[in-house]
Amino acid sequence: MELLERLKILNNHLQGKNYNKVIEGCNKVLKANPNIPYALNLCGLAQQGKNNFLLSISFFTRAINLEPRNIAAINNLANSYKFLTKIDLAEKLYLKALALDPNYIQALNNYGNLKQQIGDFDSSIELYLKALNINSKQKNIMFSLASAYQELGNFEKSKEIVDKILFIEPSNTSAHKLLSGMIKYTKNNDHLIEMENLLKDKSLREEQIVDLSFALGKAFEDIGDYEKAYKNLERGNHIRKTKVNSNINNQEKLFNSIIKTFENIDFTSFKKKAKDKRIIFICGMPRSGTTLVEQIIASHKDVNGAGELIYLQNSIEKNFVEDFKLNKQKITEEALSSKNLIENEYLELLDLHKYSSKIITDKAPQNFRWIGLMKIFFPNCKIIHCNRDAKDNCLSIFKNNFPSTHMNWSFSQKDIADYYNLYFKLMNFWNSKIPNEIYNANYENIVKDKETEIKKIIQFCDLEWDPSCLNHHKNNKTPISTVSVAQARKPIYTSSLNSNNNYTKYLSELFGALNN
Repeated sequence: MELLERLKILNNHLQGKNYNKVIEGCNKVLKANPNIPYALNLCGLAQQGKNNFLLSISFFTRAINLEPRNIAAINNLANSYKFLTKIDLAEKLYLKALALDPNYIQALNNYGNLKQQIGDFDSSIELYLKALNINSKQKNIMFSLASAYQELGNFEKSKEIVDKILFIEPSNTSAHKLLSGMIKYTKNNDHLIEMENLLKDKSLREEQIVDLSFALGKAFEDIGDYEKAYKNLERGNHIRKTKVNSNINNQEKLFNSIIKTFENIDFTSFKKKAKDKRIIFICGMPRSGTTLVEQIIASHKDVNGAGELIYLQNSIEKNFVEDFKLNKQKITEEALSSKNLIENEYLELLDLHKYSSKIITDKAPQNFRWIGLMKIFFPNCKIIHCNRDAKDNCLSIFKNNFPSTHMNWSFSQKDIADYYNLYFKLMNFWNSKIPNEIYNANYENIVKDKETEIKKIIQFCDLEWDPSCLNHHKNNKTPISTVSVAQARKPIYTSSLNSNNNYTKYLSELFGALNN
């Protein structure tokens, strides 16, 4: 078989996400001739698809060394650095690609994604619009633009763009899923019927079935048909579960290691110097009210909301976690060092967001695992732990398709319950170890007595009272990039309280396995 034909087949495998076949085939090609930039680029993309970003960087770099003006490899290398939150390196590479070709659509889109990631929505939207001006029917860029408008709370513009995508490609399930989050469905809704009919298409790929399953789960819940809602959610979760490695034993290993590491640590023995920036960490189980609490605090005139940042998690995993265990010796060494490695790495990335305030919220929920490290490395931080009814919380997780690999435990009833029990045990440990350092913000209490609870939260943050915090749903300065986007743009609502009662007979495995 000729080389060109082999590379064409490998590219088809890449489009089908058969990454192992791509890597295997590229290795054979490169063994015969190691200097084929196209094969190096393909192999890099396959490694990127498997989240092996460091490996992908080596392949893209080799391709660029052979062809310094290989714009595709430069763009792909930038993407790998973006995934690793090497924001400055990624930005330089996108600019390099665009200097070679100002109309290179992929770089315009990816650079727009990076700008969106660091909260520069004006620049991201400008980049998307420039790309669409070159090719108005680029669906992935239209989707990026629709997502940006949705995060900003501009649902009308977002819907308008989604409608254009669906006009070009009625079977675009990503667009259907995005649209479903912005619609309150009623019986016989046209879009609901459209999605049901599309689901019957036998040619749909599994990821398309997943999109429609979660979208239909939401739609049927809206109209009160909980049996159909459950059936769709169960289908979507089942497919996702088969595609991920959700080894809950690794999570248990990590959580037990955290408790063992910190049970005998005296936090008063560490004296890190406080920086002028103050972080308010808002954490808890995913879907526990972290977005709501961030919107409340970030409505304050002296606060900027950063959303879910992965910077703390990445820094801790890179420096202190080995094989799902904390390295206590390394933690102690860094804690006693005159430098502050973790805070410095974190603030270096945070500075790229160019916030005007000195007080920033970070609402990455699973940072609850790192509360002990927050107290050591962020001496002037505030920690708010969000909690809600366990069954409501776990149901809300079951209803959502989380893209992050850190949420691989969220696609089966047993895994969700097991993870919740680990979380509950760890939070009991933190609350007993440093009880005065954590504010426990209960979702049900906020819903029932909004003003009293919000004032308590603001007081805990050492902020002067600002009435804007009561109108958090009008806060447009903090974009929302989570599955809570539509809910958090509305006043506090009670409809989610005790919502688990509607699913009792379907989620008995989940609810029965909860320890509390």
